[in-house]
Formats: sequence, structure tokens, C-alpha cells
Amino acid sequence: MAKAVADVYGDNQGGFTSDGAPIQGFSHMHDSGTGGATSLGNFPIFPQAGCPNNDINACNYTSWSRQTPRINGTVEARPGFFAITLESQIRAEMTVTNHTALYRFTFPQVPTTANTTLSPHILLELEDLPQTRQDAGITIDPKTGRITGWGLFGPSFGIGTYKSYVCADFFGAKLKDSGIFMNSRAKSGMTKYRAPSEKTQKAAKRPAGGYVQFEKPETDNQIVVRVGLSFISEAQACSNAEKEIPSPDVSSINSVAAAAEKVWREKLDVIDVVPGGASDVLLRSFWSGVYRSMISPQDYTGENPLWKSDEPYYDSYYCIWDSFRSIHPLITLLDPHSQTLMVRGLLDVYRHEGKLPDCRMSFCKGFTQGGSNADIVLVDAYLKNISAGIDWDLAYEALISDAEIEPPNWDVEGRGGLESWKSLGYIPTENLDTLGVGTETRSISRTVEYAYNDFVIAIFARDHVQDTAAYNKYLGRSGNWKNMFKADQTSFINGTDTGFVGFLQPKYMNGTWGFQDPIYCSPLMEFTGCYLNPSGGETYEGPVWLYTFFAPGDMKSLIQTLGGADSFVKRLDFFHDSGMCYIGDEQAFLKVFLYHYAGRPAKSAERAHYYIPSQFNDTVGGIPGNDDSGAMGSFEALTMMGIFPNAGQDVYFITPPFFESISIKNGQTGKTATIRNINYDSSFKNIYIQSATLNGKPYSKNWLQHNFFLDGGLLELRLGANESSWGTRPEDLPPSLGPFGNGTTAEKRKCTW
Repeated sequence: MAKAVADVYGDNQGGFTSDGAPIQGFSHMHDSGTGGATSLGNFPIFPQAGCPNNDINACNYTSWSRQTPRINGTVEARPGFFAITLESQIRAEMTVTNHTALYRFTFPQVPTTANTTLSPHILLELEDLPQTRQDAGITIDPKTGRITGWGLFGPSFGIGTYKSYVCADFFGAKLKDSGIFMNSRAKSGMTKYRAPSEKTQKAAKRPAGGYVQFEKPETDNQIVVRVGLSFISEAQACSNAEKEIPSPDVSSINSVAAAAEKVWREKLDVIDVVPGGASDVLLRSFWSGVYRSMISPQDYTGENPLWKSDEPYYDSYYCIWDSFRSIHPLITLLDPHSQTLMVRGLLDVYRHEGKLPDCRMSFCKGFTQGGSNADIVLVDAYLKNISAGIDWDLAYEALISDAEIEPPNWDVEGRGGLESWKSLGYIPTENLDTLGVGTETRSISRTVEYAYNDFVIAIFARDHVQDTAAYNKYLGRSGNWKNMFKADQTSFINGTDTGFVGFLQPKYMNGTWGFQDPIYCSPLMEFTGCYLNPSGGETYEGPVWLYTFFAPGDMKSLIQTLGGADSFVKRLDFFHDSGMCYIGDEQAFLKVFLYHYAGRPAKSAERAHYYIPSQFNDTVGGIPGNDDSGAMGSFEALTMMGIFPNAGQDVYFITPPFFESISIKNGQTGKTATIRNINYDSSFKNIYIQSATLNGKPYSKNWLQHNFFLDGGLLELRLGANESSWGTRPEDLPPSLGPFGNGTTAEKRKCTW
């Protein structure tokens, strides 16, 4: 839960950025790479070497006045530890335990501010990074300097409010003074303050908090600050801190950081890479991607104020629309225990709130971006043997609820437009929805996403409950994507016909067609025109071109609908080569690997090497979009491992790993699965699989199932410089529903699993 880092002024969704922006505080909880507003960053602290002329009102209290540039080249960052030196010559080091942040501030012998003697001054502000404070209070113990506080804040991408609590203790120097500050002024000796509530006084937005001031530190000019955190109470925040880091001194940060590093090594050590000459750029990019994939969702078990439960509670799902594609599949591979706890946590949300979340942060309901995508997370986990302690009957109930019961506000959970979905087989543009309310846009993207949600429900109905009627029903509804396919729709770029015909298009309730330019909301036209807002387009964060490729459970039908394999490949090539594909948004990920369904796995390998390292690398600009809590990192890691998943199915597309070999130790079985390249070259001329063996036997399928990782084994890929016939035969392709029959039942839509 604790994630301590320096907070910059400006673009600070994750707290710190490498853009040279000044530092305005150090806070203790963050969400990484969120695409919405800045999140968390509650109760920042800030050190100053002293106040000019020993006047507490000459110190800086507001976030804008205390901003201090960093000294370039002083940042030190690794898993479990962060450090930076400010131009004030204060060195800040920090690490964490589960619910506690530990800071060590080293002050200069002579403060850099004129007329100032060394008398360290540390403030704690009642605020969060997005400045959503609505109510707050603080207490300072004048004998020990302990600061406790609380605040009522708002989430970054959802509705509601949450309370957060803090408990800060200081070690290494004798307390000299303490007090409260408001705006830019301070009052010595004041021990309590209740910030005005936003509901009663707009002044709730003014800066407020507390400060402590110390005599010269006893050892090496260093002061340690321990900050306990809780969402339950101030007392629990203090208890968390005392339990996790008892009696710290100036050297404690070393042992706490070492313990954090040990935990990270345990998480990362399930992967073994033999580089084979791969560059440091690729290695850093890979490990960074794995690391970032493990930052969220965050384990808040024991800190849930909304209900009492023996089940785990996870938070910071930003959002499952982003994370179902690669984050959760990667966690399933590398840390199945944590994925099991997350699934149990999702089901506990359903148990207590009546719907699975699609986005959730700070105990608040986040905005749905498309379908009910927790459905995909659950079924993906089920198919991959995530099972310990999971009530799969409850999961089925939750899946059916998403498919059949529209919530009053489908902006924050479930699906909207279910009347039309059931009667018309698509989500109409300008739909009449009498069951609930929500943002009436995204009719195309919601249609294709609902279709895939129903596909995974069909698979679960078949495999878990053996309900043939439900299987037929939801398998039939999974084909609804075709109801928005306009066979004669053309596409132009700058007045030039692309030569491709047939795209998804908006459709009204009466069955007549609307129009959205197929390149609208791509980098080629009005890139930001389809965001989550009432005036957004009929696709979400991407063009019709992109969504026309989205039928993950029905790819054989899609390829036939788009003119067959050769035409499909040409269309997919054009999508990537024209500049229309923005790989910095998650729905583009699968488009890199769809060539597998057309019998051209070699082209998937080409695309993987096109985007890595050009878009994913170890530079400051080496993440093409916001990381969305590790989505970009997980795409990068899985692609470099050579096993990208089709989430919601037991399917991994095989492409050559970016290293000579990679091994993964399974956390459930203890078995190790290894993928080894033969004829690997680090210049990547040999990126095409010529042949493969699985445990010594010829293997021609261009995809794997999860039992390879559960059972362990060796997949060897013999590489060459030219595309081969490996993985190209119809029987080598990943499973698909197949073509439409004359009806919609499973018997008429044969499945090739």
C-alpha cells in the first residue's frame, strides 16, 4: 500500500517525473501511470534546513512556495528505494513496508538560504496530489512531535469520497518547536486544527497542516521520518507503523530497503533470462516492464473501511479495461498466488456491492470504459488453474449479473443498453435506455466488447457449470459484433481511398446506419475525439479501423468477413504502416499478434520488433502512452518473452523471445517452463521460426496453452532470417468459433477448440 516518492509540480500522476520539474513534497501512497487525474499523494511532507532569522513564518508552507529544483544526476531509483538531492542540499532517501513509509533526510551543515542556521523544519500538509481535500483534521503531540491526521478526499477517475489517515513520527534530533500552518502562515504551540469543510466553507481548499522543528541532528545531520498509513483510523496508522518499523534510527533505512529489495527479488526471480548478447537497452526495458506490472493492483487487505470480510481486498484497478489484456495474464504467469487473491477480492466486491468493478480506486467506483471486463479476468483465471479458495459458483453468478442485469448507473459498473443488446443484438447510437443511465457514446466499441464478454461467459458456462443452454445463448450473443459491420463502408485518408471496404459503423435503433469516419480518433484525425465524455465518438480511444479487428473469440469469422486471410493481412499491415495504430493505448496490443489467426505468425514477430525497441525502450520517452498501472510494462514484458496472451482464452501466441532463452518457474507447481531460441542473434536478423519442438517432439502450432507453464517443459524455436511455413496451416492456428451458420446456436457455429 505504501509507495513513497518525491512529488513534482505539474504532471505528477505517479508523483515523480524525469522532466526536471521542481519537487513540492514527498508523499507515501501513489498510483502508477494512471490515465485519468492524479491520484493519492495524501499528506505530503517537506523538509527545510531551517527558517530564515529563526522565524517560523519565513519558512515556506504552500506547495507553490516550497517547490525546490532537484540537482541533476542525483536521483537513485531501484525497486524498494528512491533518493534525490534538492538544490537546498537536502538529501532525501525513502523506502517502504506494506503500510509505512520511511524517510531519511540529510541536511547541510550550513543551510543554503541566507540568514538561516541549521534547525530542521519538516511540515505535513493536509492535502493530496489532485487537491481534492474536502475535510481534514490534524493533531500534534508537543512532547514527541508525533503528527496524526485524517482527510476526506476524492478519487481520480470515479465517483464518491474516501477517508485516509496518517501517523508521522520523527527520530534523530531533539524537538524544538511544533505548530499548525494555514496558507503561508504558522502558529507555534498550536496542537489541533480542523480544516474547514468544503461543504460549509470554500476555504477548505487553502493549504493547511502541521510542522515540527528540531535542534541540530545528533548524527550526520540526519533525521528519520516514519509515516504510518491507514484507511481505517489514525490509531491503525500508528499501529501499522509501530508494528512494521519499530524504533527506527538513522541507519534503519538501510535494513528496511534491503528487506523491500529482498521481496522484489523473490517476485522477479521466477524469471531467468539468458541474454545471448541482447543489449542492455532491451534488458532494462524488459525488467522495468515486469517491475511496473507488479505495482498495481494494490493489496489493501485489512484496510477496507466499507465492510468486514475474511477475504482479500485489492484496490487501484486502473482500469480493468486496460489491465485484462496483459497485466492480469502476466501476474497469472509470474505470481499466481497474488492473482488468486485478486480474483477473490473482485468476487468480494461483487458479494458486498452487487457488481464486479471495471475500474476501482481508493474504495470508490471508477468509470467503465467499455464492457464488463472483470468477466474476462475471472474466466482467464479459471482457464489457467487459478483456483485456491475461489468460489466459482459465485463467479458465475457475477458473470450472469453483468450479462443480464443493468445497474442504475452503468457509468461505474456493469453494462448499459441491455434491452437493446438483447432485442437488437447491438448497442445503438442514441439508444433509448429505460433501465439505467450512463454516458451514451461508444456504441461501436461497447458492442464489440459486450460480444467478447459474452464469449468468455459462454466458455465458463460450458466448462464450469456444463450449462448447454447458457453456452448456446452467450455464444450466440458473442457474434453480435457483426451486426454493426457495414459491408460497403469505405475509408479515405486525405481524400485518397485506402482500397479497403467494410467497417464497423454506428447504427440506430431503427436499423439505419450512421457514420463515423473510420480513421476518426486515430493519430491521423482528431486523435483525442473519442475520450470518455458525453460528446465522444462511437468508439473509445481509437478509430473504427482498430475496433473492426476486435473479435478475439471469433477471429475465423472476422477474417472471412474481411475478405479472407490475404486480404486480412493486407488490411492489418495497412493499419500498422499508415500511422493509424497508436501502440500507447491498450486495445492496440492484440493487433500486433492477430497475424497468427491468418497463418502468418512471422508477421507478428515483425510487428513485435517494430514496436520494441522503437516505442518501448529505456529512455525517458520509452513508454509510448501512460503506463496505466503497468499495462505498457506488461505488454512489453510478454512480447519480449514471446508468449502474448489472448486474454479470456487459454491461448498464448508464440513469437521468438527477444533473448536466447527465458524460463519461468510456476508458483503453483514449482515446475519450470523454458523457451529457447536456436540460431538466436542479437541483431535480430533471425526473427522467424523455422521449426519448433516441445519437449523434444515436433511442434507446429503457433500457440501454446497454459499447461505448458503449469507442467513445465522446453519449447525450442529454430530461427532463421526468412519467413517459413511453420505455424501456417489451418490446423496450426489458434482456436476460433468459426464461421456463422444459419443460426446462432453452438451446434450451428462449430467451435474448433
